[in-house]
Amino acid sequence: MLSILVVEDDITFSLMLTTWLGKKGFTVKTSSSVSDAKQKIGEEAFDLILSDLRLPDSDGIDLLKWLKERKYAMPLIMMTSYAEIQTAVQAMKLGAADYIAKPLNPDELLGKIKELVPTEEEPLRNVVPNTGVELYIEGQSQAARQLYEHVRLVAPTDMSVLITGASGTGKEYIARRIHEQSGRSKSPFVAVDCGAIPKELAASEFFGHVKGSFTGAIENKTGAFVAAQGGTIFLDEIGNLTYEVQVQLLRALQERKVRPIGSNQEIAINVRLISATNENLRHAIDKGEFREDLYHRVNEFTIRIPDLKERKEDLLLFANHFLDLANMELKKNIIGFDNETVQLFQSYSWPGNLRQMKNVIKYATLLATGRYITRKELPEELTEALPQRMNVQLRDVNHERDLISRALQECGNNKTRAARLLGIDRKTLYNKLKIYHLDD
Repeated sequence: MLSILVVEDDITFSLMLTTWLGKKGFTVKTSSSVSDAKQKIGEEAFDLILSDLRLPDSDGIDLLKWLKERKYAMPLIMMTSYAEIQTAVQAMKLGAADYIAKPLNPDELLGKIKELVPTEEEPLRNVVPNTGVELYIEGQSQAARQLYEHVRLVAPTDMSVLITGASGTGKEYIARRIHEQSGRSKSPFVAVDCGAIPKELAASEFFGHVKGSFTGAIENKTGAFVAAQGGTIFLDEIGNLTYEVQVQLLRALQERKVRPIGSNQEIAINVRLISATNENLRHAIDKGEFREDLYHRVNEFTIRIPDLKERKEDLLLFANHFLDLANMELKKNIIGFDNETVQLFQSYSWPGNLRQMKNVIKYATLLATGRYITRKELPEELTEALPQRMNVQLRDVNHERDLISRALQECGNNKTRAARLLGIDRKTLYNKLKIYHLDD
């Protein structure tokens, strides 16, 4: 995956650009000053640098000269206003790979990037055809980065993976990402919901049956293991399997063979196993409800998906992403969320995780009549759970607002120094300034 360093002090524009580039398959890091950019370049090699011309401590020309002096081979695209085209031409003479005028034309920028750092194949993206809207995003929090790093590490192997996490966190999506990034990606991915299989039909679902082998078997059935031949089988909520079915599953995994019900012929299977559960299987083992030998078969590597409430930094990214999906599906054009709704989202515990958030935003998008989603469009499940908590948090919010105001006064409105004084990064400070209407 190609890496890009964006050097831009406009936090809002930088976040927008970072999100867009991320959707196009690039790994993106940001700097808000020339000095910070130099430090990052010294620590890490980038495939491309995208730098604004005007920066707080210097300008893009100085960064370009610095790169040239140290013989860095990273191409740099200079972002300029239309009034600065002459300076951009100067930058080209000094070694800039290209320049692009603001406001940026996304297609033009993507074309310039591909000319400078061409790839042999397009990165895997889950994009809705003809829309540019992605079905899924990864998030940018530390928890998200660790989660997807684990996915990238285990995907190329043939290890059995156990995905754990609460309901609604996206376990099947993670299983699909592992499959898509594996050597089995061109073969089938077959998902089986173990919680929805009646006990008496489990063997048939897994292994298949021949016509007439039992009452109701009116035709031959291909089991999930054979259907997934060469690819990946995903057993969702594996903890719901009965003890008897666990024995049958263990035997199939050990012998790498299955026998359809009513057949005398065994079929060799070549599948990668990924399982998921929202239960603690260790506790189930202690209670005698899950076989320990099967547990070790399905759990060569564990991936835990954090709850949404553990990923506060990603919350608004997901909210905006689900709004894009809802707008597309409902043919609406809601711009975003008002400040009260943002605070409600950040205060709510989201027990249903991403699934609940997606449903809430789709519901609100359908009802919204203005440009923004407001509290009145949110379902009762959200608003009724909040009033008592909001009264308590309102005092905290007012206290935080006062702290930020005082820090800005003490620092002469220098946001970098204020952020340092408050012990937060500049991006967080800018977000809070917007929420508390202190950015006017």
